[in-house]
Amino acid sequence: MAKTSELLIIGGDGDLAIRKLYPALFSLEQAGELSEGFTIVGMARKPKSRDEVLKLIKGRLETSGRFYEEEWQRFANRIDLRQGDASSAESLSEYAKTIDLEKTQLTAYFAIPPSIFESVCNAMDAAGLVVPDTRVVVEKPLGTDKASFCVIHDSLAKIFAETQVYRIDHYLGKESVQNLLALRFANIFFGSLWNGSYIENVQITIAETVGVEDRHEFYEETGALRDMVQNHMMQLLCLVALEPPANKSADMIRGEKLKVLKSLKPIELADINAKTIRGQYAAGSIGDELVPGYQQEIGPEKDSNVETYVAIKAEIDNWRWANVPFYLRTGKRMSSRCAEIIIQFRNPKHNIFPSQTIGLAGNQLRIRLQPDEGIELHFLNKGPGVGETPMEEVSLSLDAPDSFAQHSFDAYARLLLEVLNGDQTLFVSADEVIASWDWIDQIRENWQTAKSKAYPYASGTMGPSQAVVMMARDSREWIDLSRQTNRPGIYGNSQST
Repeated sequence: MAKTSELLIIGGDGDLAIRKLYPALFSLEQAGELSEGFTIVGMARKPKSRDEVLKLIKGRLETSGRFYEEEWQRFANRIDLRQGDASSAESLSEYAKTIDLEKTQLTAYFAIPPSIFESVCNAMDAAGLVVPDTRVVVEKPLGTDKASFCVIHDSLAKIFAETQVYRIDHYLGKESVQNLLALRFANIFFGSLWNGSYIENVQITIAETVGVEDRHEFYEETGALRDMVQNHMMQLLCLVALEPPANKSADMIRGEKLKVLKSLKPIELADINAKTIRGQYAAGSIGDELVPGYQQEIGPEKDSNVETYVAIKAEIDNWRWANVPFYLRTGKRMSSRCAEIIIQFRNPKHNIFPSQTIGLAGNQLRIRLQPDEGIELHFLNKGPGVGETPMEEVSLSLDAPDSFAQHSFDAYARLLLEVLNGDQTLFVSADEVIASWDWIDQIRENWQTAKSKAYPYASGTMGPSQAVVMMARDSREWIDLSRQTNRPGIYGNSQST
């Protein structure tokens, strides 16, 4: 007899739960993905009634998209709220009396700070809530360096096996990120071209228009390198660069990602200022709004050198990617909110249209992650007319048809469904986190030794000029993410499959 499932959200009335987890679970309810008998228990330390929490959840859902009262009632009936301290074995023992682990598969979502993971794990164990099929989901930040991550990891590993731990990186739940594996390994033409003989460089950008907002204290301790590069950007790099796995099992894919991380060339002290650029946003404008700089936000009495922007030239030391740079950049208060992976293919070895292709980017695969997800293949096409008319850039959309949208989930919904299904493919292993921290920690240490400066950049731009210089040294430039193909006439702006 199959077990029923129960999701215990520790921190069940917190910001993460209200903004992300309950809405994600509601979308699974709407799609019919939640099994009969599936229940959700939110555990909160503060005394709030079930009705109070349900009101918060419903208010969020009513303003966030498709909402029907009948679906809401069905979903609300799955939710219970318990007041209690999850770091206390006594509180969890009271909860344990309500669940039969022989008949119910328990997943605990830690929507709490990592500093209390250990006490919660110990309390769960003491309360008898840890059995071989108990699962636990944890959120970043998972440490501020390798040493602090290992402390967090050890607190989990004392109680849970690695197969029971699901480390969420919500970028891995995005539809276009998952589709990257299908593009690479289900299509012979992409698979054949996916190496340094045909790919000239890779650019990965995650840009935000918002500033640090009310997270200055956190950012002073973290910075963009640890906040964005160590997790999101490193995972995207791995999915672009990994070798073909023997199959699509979690162990195989995570194993290949680990090989990529261990193949990253260390950025030595002699190269630290040439291959990495730090930036900090200054005053400027976002759209029509004037915005202050980071230093103005924290106050003139504080002299901060924290980076709100970072650009890195990463290199992978293996046969597939020898001499193919991976350029990473991320920053706040930039000119647009976007996340994109651009695969720039090499030009033909012999170009018989030299005068007609001047200034054109050539072949690119562009994978958009936000604000809208999609994949486009850019290529060159002869413009209409007679004689040597200029070539024009056109794009072939590889997006799913609009009719598929109703079957699509946001990243958290997709990841939660994978947790409930017991599939770790889209989750990060401890070895991956350790390997990424090894690479990141060396960069930070070399920044400190070299006294690297966070260069100012005006809010509303795409970062400091030094990042442009970094690319110019390689006779390259950052690809303009706002640039669209503009092919008029018989083809339109893009051709859909």
